Amino acid sequence: MNEVIGLLKKHTSIRKFTEQPVSDEQLHAIVSSAQSASTSSNVQAYSIIRVTDQGMKQQLSVLSANYSYIVECPLFLVWCADMYRLREAYGKHEQDEPVYIGTTENLIVATVDASLAAQNAAVAAESMGLGIVYIGGIRNHIAEVSKLLKLPQYVYPVFGMCIGYPDQQSAPRPRLPIDAVLHENTYDPDRMMQPVEDYDRTMKEYMTLRTGGKRTSTWTEDMANKLKTPARLHMKSFLEKQGFGRD
Repeated sequence: MNEVIGLLKKHTSIRKFTEQPVSDEQLHAIVSSAQSASTSSNVQAYSIIRVTDQGMKQQLSVLSANYSYIVECPLFLVWCADMYRLREAYGKHEQDEPVYIGTTENLIVATVDASLAAQNAAVAAESMGLGIVYIGGIRNHIAEVSKLLKLPQYVYPVFGMCIGYPDQQSAPRPRLPIDAVLHENTYDPDRMMQPVEDYDRTMKEYMTLRTGGKRTSTWTEDMANKLKTPARLHMKSFLEKQGFGRD
């Protein structure tokens, strides 16, 4: 196992940060690392918004389930899927509105591009001793977040990211066994559930220890509860208003 793999396997979400700032040099290293991520056909269909205004951070915290670490972290980034820049590039050569810009395929492309870039940024940050946590909660009130960030048509916020020096220690959360996620040649549902059952036992032990016995649920119990609870049902209509997913 080399140094990079070791770093990746040590990842854990950090929700408490020291007051030590993230320097501009570190920010530039993080963003340039993000830009080195793979991108579909070199479209680079994402933008990053650094939020420094404390009032805006407070509003984003409220809109994201009152996560205090959005306000407290020294660096908060919002990762956006962005096809607006491509529309502007198109306009340099054509006069009419690009017919296919808002397709479901381009929605996927932009979302994947933003996610790949963000993960590169996360690894870069952790390589410098920083910690990160993704904030999917900004999609709880995505229209309000988009208005606050003044996002134009064909742009939507995928998630936020808190970055800073960790002020807590936590062990990495166990992941599913490799046999549960790695198939060979074809998808094999018959052999999937045994490693999932093994993982249930692992997660029950982990959560019991982590919470001092206050929580003892298994992974499948948690997922069952998640899937029977409605979440962000506004996303489809919002994305359509932003110009996405029409075809």
